[in-house]
Amino acid sequence: MFNLMKTAVLMAAITALFMAIGSLLGGRSGMMMALVFALGMNFFSYWFSDKLVLKMYNAQEVDETSAPQFYAMIKDLAARAELPMPRVYLIQEDSPNAFATGRNPEHAAVAATTGILRVLSAAELRGVMAHELAHVKHRDILISTISATMAGAISMLANFAMVFSGRDSEGRHTNPIVGILVMILAPIAASLIQMAISRAREFEADRGGAEISGDPRALASALEKIHRIAQGLPLETTERHPETAQMMIMNPLSGGGIAGLFSTHPPTEERVAALLAMTRG
Repeated sequence: MFNLMKTAVLMAAITALFMAIGSLLGGRSGMMMALVFALGMNFFSYWFSDKLVLKMYNAQEVDETSAPQFYAMIKDLAARAELPMPRVYLIQEDSPNAFATGRNPEHAAVAATTGILRVLSAAELRGVMAHELAHVKHRDILISTISATMAGAISMLANFAMVFSGRDSEGRHTNPIVGILVMILAPIAASLIQMAISRAREFEADRGGAEISGDPRALASALEKIHRIAQGLPLETTERHPETAQMMIMNPLSGGGIAGLFSTHPPTEERVAALLAMTRG
C-alpha cells in the first residue's frame, strides 16, 4: 500500500510540474495541453517505459542457453526471494552496473552490463542481482522507471521554452526570461523529485538484497568495487540519458561537491557501512 501511495505521489508531482510549465509558457490553454500530455505520459510510462529503457540500453534478452550461469543465478535468487522469474538481459558495456525495471513482479526484468560480470566475483554478482530483485520485491521498480521517463519528458518540455514563444491566457506574449528560467529550473525540480524517492529506496534494496543473497559483506564489496571502477569508465548510454542514472545500482554520473548533492544514490561509504553493520547484528 505504501509503494502504491509513493507511485501516486510521484505521478501527482510530475503532473503538477508539467501543468506549471504549461501555464507559464502558454497560460490556461498551455496548462491544459500540458495536463493532457502528462496524463498520456503517465499512461505510456506505466505500460511501456520498461521496454523503452531496455531498448535505450540495447539490452539483449538471455536465457539458460545463451547465458547459463548468469540465468541460473537469477533463477535461484528469484526463488529465494519468492518472486516470479523475471526476464534477464545483458548490456554490452564495459562500465559495471545493473538495474531492474517493469511495472510489477509479474512483468519484471533485470539487466546487467557485461562489464559487471567480468569484474565481480560470483558472490559479489549474486549480491548485486539480489539488490535488483529486492527492488522488484518491494514493488518500487515502477516508480524508478516512471520517474526516469517523466524526468526526460520534463526536460524536453522545458526546452520548448527556448524554441516557442508562449502566450498567456489573454493572448499576450510571456516574458522570455520566464522561458529561460523554466528551461533551467524544471529539470532541476524533476531531479529533486527523483532524488527524494530514490535515496531511501537504495538503502532498503541493499538490505533486502543482503537478506536474499544471505551475504551482506559480498554486496558491500561489490558496491566498493563498482564505485571505484565506474568513476573512470563512464556508461555511455547514461551519459546521453542522465535521467536513467537513478535506475542503476550505482549512479555512474555521481560526483563530489554540488553534483553529489543532486545524486539519486546515497554515498557509497554510507551504503557499505549499513551493510557491514548487518554482519555485526
